[in-house]
Amino acid sequence: MSIELNFDIAFTARLALREKQIQQNYRPIIAVHKWFARRPGTLFRSLLLSEFGNQPVNQTYYCTNNFEGITIADPFMGGGTPLLEANRLGCNVIGADINPMATWIVQEEISELDLSRYSKTAENLLSYLENEIGQLYKTRCPVTGSEDVDVKYFLWVKIGICTACKQSFDLFPGYILAKDVRHPTYVLVCAACGDLNEVADPANPGFCNCGAALNIKGPVKRNQCACPHCGHINKTPFHGDGPPSHRLFAIEYYNPKLKGKSGRLFKKPDADDIARVEEAQRLWAAIYPSYVPEDDIPEGDETNRLHRWGYKRFCELFNSRQLLALETVASFIAQIKDQRLRRAFATNFSDLLRYQNMLCRYDTMALKSLDIFSIHGFPVGYVQVESNFLGIRKDNGLPVGSGGWINIIEKYSKAKQYCTTPFEVAFQGKRKKTIEIDGEWIGEHNSKSSKPNSRTVDLRCVSATNLNLPANSLDAVFTDPPYYGMVQYGELMQFCYIWLRKLLGADFPGLDQTTTRHQDELTGNDTAARGIDHFAEGLAQVYSLMASALKSGAPLVFTYHHNQQEAYFAVAMAILDADLICSASLPCPAEMGGSIHIHGTGSSIVDTVFICRRRGSTARSSLFKNATQLARLVQNELEELSNAGMKPTEGDIRCIAFGHLTRMAIWNLKSSWDTDKTTEQKLERIRNTMNEIATLDDLTIELEYLDPPQQIINFGLFTVPEARERHDAVTF
Repeated sequence: MSIELNFDIAFTARLALREKQIQQNYRPIIAVHKWFARRPGTLFRSLLLSEFGNQPVNQTYYCTNNFEGITIADPFMGGGTPLLEANRLGCNVIGADINPMATWIVQEEISELDLSRYSKTAENLLSYLENEIGQLYKTRCPVTGSEDVDVKYFLWVKIGICTACKQSFDLFPGYILAKDVRHPTYVLVCAACGDLNEVADPANPGFCNCGAALNIKGPVKRNQCACPHCGHINKTPFHGDGPPSHRLFAIEYYNPKLKGKSGRLFKKPDADDIARVEEAQRLWAAIYPSYVPEDDIPEGDETNRLHRWGYKRFCELFNSRQLLALETVASFIAQIKDQRLRRAFATNFSDLLRYQNMLCRYDTMALKSLDIFSIHGFPVGYVQVESNFLGIRKDNGLPVGSGGWINIIEKYSKAKQYCTTPFEVAFQGKRKKTIEIDGEWIGEHNSKSSKPNSRTVDLRCVSATNLNLPANSLDAVFTDPPYYGMVQYGELMQFCYIWLRKLLGADFPGLDQTTTRHQDELTGNDTAARGIDHFAEGLAQVYSLMASALKSGAPLVFTYHHNQQEAYFAVAMAILDADLICSASLPCPAEMGGSIHIHGTGSSIVDTVFICRRRGSTARSSLFKNATQLARLVQNELEELSNAGMKPTEGDIRCIAFGHLTRMAIWNLKSSWDTDKTTEQKLERIRNTMNEIATLDDLTIELEYLDPPQQIINFGLFTVPEARERHDAVTF
């Protein structure tokens, strides 16, 4: 069978939508370490089963499958989703990524681990941390008087320095600490005395016990702040040379003796809390660290934001207590003799960094820490949250809060357990059922079986343009290429990589490169002067190499979406330069609409899955010549997404249309394509061809006049009576 004829849009979309709501519950393996824009594992499982299975996907999805002897490659492996799904199905896999952090993460995901030894070492680590620094994360409960309850979060506010009078002041954009969602009332910080006040009606907050009127809005507005001492209007970044300083203004803590008390426990820091801050500063100043990197923050599209705030070195993004804790745990990890275990805990250490820094923000509604990469950048806010470094356990052993070692250990353990006992999640109505898939596993070796190794894993930290593979050696390429100009992987992952390299040493396998950044990275980047030409040429080179390694008729399959049509010109050029035809462009949700970096932006959550081959067949019903025919095709696919429970937005419709227009432009240009033309000429020709078929304006008009009429109102969804049918095929 083939993806073109066997892929079930509604079935796969339903799985993908549910997975992206709580992805770690469906694919625990992704919790090994943070990576960006991970596509749904359910999508790639469906694609692999569609191509190599011999029955409809909905009949094989929850069954044990084994495609032994099939070789799959991914030239842009990133977090490794296509490779993990292929490996689990018994395939040999070859993966490459220019970013050493990506290679490290996928290797860690797929490598075997003795979980019993890991758990024992983890408990030793937690005991060590408790003895060494545990008291720095305690506080006094003002309700019961207990002197050593656990702090969940320390809340800090940035301090500004007036350029006129040189006096300091708090930089509060607002005084709401907590909203009445997961706490019975609003909690407001008093601007005058700093006390925390519970308020039922934020529109009428009333007065603090000190007599001062309570406010919701803070003094910082549109990157300006009036000095409370002299009235001078200061502008961001509100400080002089060096990074900004912070003041501890609130604490959220955990006291199991107050189980009956609803909501969260907050307090204003007392003298002992301030003393603990000062003690951490004293201890940190007294040591000569061995594992804290002194690396400069290089220039970049994302890192330049840090420069504007006065940060020059990565270590300046942490406070003294965090640096002390990181140095303490690093010294423990460095002494682990078993290299596999040391690698595992170093990976945990690296992942923990995203919660243990002074760029993390506090979600006033969910009442939790937002890690540094929650918006795929380096956000510099005015209020920061410091998580308990050790983490907190309830009496039942489950973690409380986020961002501590207990949290990291638990999710990592679940991730590695999933390798030996993978499962799928099915629904019967609203009831969820976990189905273990016996006989499938992730890795090179199956620890539960005495059978000899039946699959190979070949991971390489190289540019995909240098991934030389023998001709006719691949049964398929499945990949998720960089999305032009979206996430600056190299800039962001340098934040973790420098710590990992400092901890394990430059001679440790996989850490020989000095940086995660590379001039050939296929993302648009203004600072590095990488534009659409660089992206198109690099993608074309990689796809051409992959096409030459594919067996006759084997597919190159990749997911893609972008808000700008220009980015699709590069995709079309890459496929045409590789001498391939796009035989299908299929929609599937691949992002979570509520994600912080997407919500409210108008971006699409739908990817187009491009299926490309040198020869094969495509459904005649998928071909179109004008906007009218395109509108019918888009309408049918929107119906299938609707049947899956999705409510497509204007952005989703736009990306679905871009996918189809790209496919048809390739179809129309294939016979006359000239690879010797300049990149500019190629991109312009693709632009003209797409516009000749249909524009978005043309499509909008046609959708309005379809019978039955489209009813996309406020981004709602219409329905049509007939499901999409696949008619006879066209061979190419």
